[in-house]
Amino acid sequence: MENKRNLCIQIISFLLAQLIGFATIILHKFLKTKKKTPPLPPGPTGYPVIGSLPEMIKNKPTFRWIHKLMQELNTEIACIRLGKIYIIPVTSPELAREFLHKQDEVFASRPDYMSGKLTSNNFLTAALSPVCDQWKKMRRILASKLLSPAMHKFLHHKRREEADHLVEYFYKCCQTNHGLVNIRFAARYYCGNVIRKLVFGKRFFGTGMEDGGPGIEEKEHIDGIFTILSHLYGFAIADFVPCLEVFDFDGYKKILSDAINSVKKYHDPEINKRVEMWQQGIRKTEEDILDVLINLKDTRNNPLLSIEEIKAQITEIMIAAVDNPSNAIEWAMAEMINQPHILDKACKELDRVVGKDRLVEESDLPKLNYVKACVKESFRLHPFAPFNVPHVSTKDTIVGEYFIPKGSHVLLSRPGLGRNPRVWKDPLRYKPERHIIDEASKVVLVDHELRMLSFSTGRRGCVGVVLGSTITTILLARLIQGFKWTAPLDGSNIDLVESEGDLLMAKPLIAHSMP
Repeated sequence: MENKRNLCIQIISFLLAQLIGFATIILHKFLKTKKKTPPLPPGPTGYPVIGSLPEMIKNKPTFRWIHKLMQELNTEIACIRLGKIYIIPVTSPELAREFLHKQDEVFASRPDYMSGKLTSNNFLTAALSPVCDQWKKMRRILASKLLSPAMHKFLHHKRREEADHLVEYFYKCCQTNHGLVNIRFAARYYCGNVIRKLVFGKRFFGTGMEDGGPGIEEKEHIDGIFTILSHLYGFAIADFVPCLEVFDFDGYKKILSDAINSVKKYHDPEINKRVEMWQQGIRKTEEDILDVLINLKDTRNNPLLSIEEIKAQITEIMIAAVDNPSNAIEWAMAEMINQPHILDKACKELDRVVGKDRLVEESDLPKLNYVKACVKESFRLHPFAPFNVPHVSTKDTIVGEYFIPKGSHVLLSRPGLGRNPRVWKDPLRYKPERHIIDEASKVVLVDHELRMLSFSTGRRGCVGVVLGSTITTILLARLIQGFKWTAPLDGSNIDLVESEGDLLMAKPLIAHSMP
């Protein structure tokens, strides 16, 4: 009996020793792994539960607070917790490439924000939807049907009509108001005219004005679009604390809802009427983007898209087409008027490539390297939006020397990248020549190295690069070829002050034009 007791004690002692040894090994590995996990990017500590939400609410506009915070921390990547969400702003092109190139698949999703959900009608569209089958379907349609090279060529005559109308409208403007022209107004409505013509086959929802300018309907339409743009991903409280959406403390939900309804007021009747025309056999030929969307079929020859999907995607196309081109041209014209030698150089390139006997056409654009450099420099120095559309991490990962938790929202800073003094010499100076490496090189408006962010790249990159580049470049080329531009007649330079609340010019550009 004693021997058995001793044997049991020995066995138990052995098992305990093995268990302690095993536990020691596991604990050692755990501590070793924990020790190796990099830290989060630098940022404010924040409060329990709510993080830095009070600072976000207090310091408006939020993007300026974020950039100021990064400057104070002397960092090109930061981590700011808003509620339960980690916001990761980035101004480093190397880290930006890590996010959108090397780990593109990890950061390919979008956030479930109130503002994105409202704008996309519960995520029915391509650009704003999280990674899912719906996103894949809509992106495939955009890339292969709506924004394909064949479709771009098919719709060329509509873009040309609007480019011709632009010159006629500016010519009439020159004859009135002592030649003073509101460039912001004209650029925005030209972009609106183009995308309305491509989508609906018509320039105006109403009759327009006698001088060829937009009527009340088009003004309301464009105002609605730009209101959506200014509030989409605009750091609404409900985007970070969804349970507070019902209270709408900052008013974002109401403002967005009203703007969306204002846009739908003009879209929905056009779409409903067109669907009915196809169903009744009244319309038989595809002439624009709306026709194409209506006639898409699945494998069983049933409509591929519901009417709600068509309406949501058309709204997204509209808001994606007007902001960057109009803003870039307003800033480019202001900078070029203040630096007449740049304007003169662009005019001489147009004279050399196109001549003076005809207007510049889209077929000329590949040869207009300097004009495209002027556009690209405006994209670099004066972006419309402070950040790209957020990218969401789908798993824990490491970028650079930092730990990026699953669910983090990555924001690439457009001014932070484009004005980074480590990357660009004299970053605040408008200098188109910086984009021309040599005479043989061709200027393209997208920068895949992410030293600037004109059109996003990667898995969630902009599929409308060709259309956006074309609209922007032909607009600038027509303006500087057809008209002589100077500052208002008081002789002063254009005031290049940036608005405090956004990245627009503080005052709309008013310039003097002469045919």
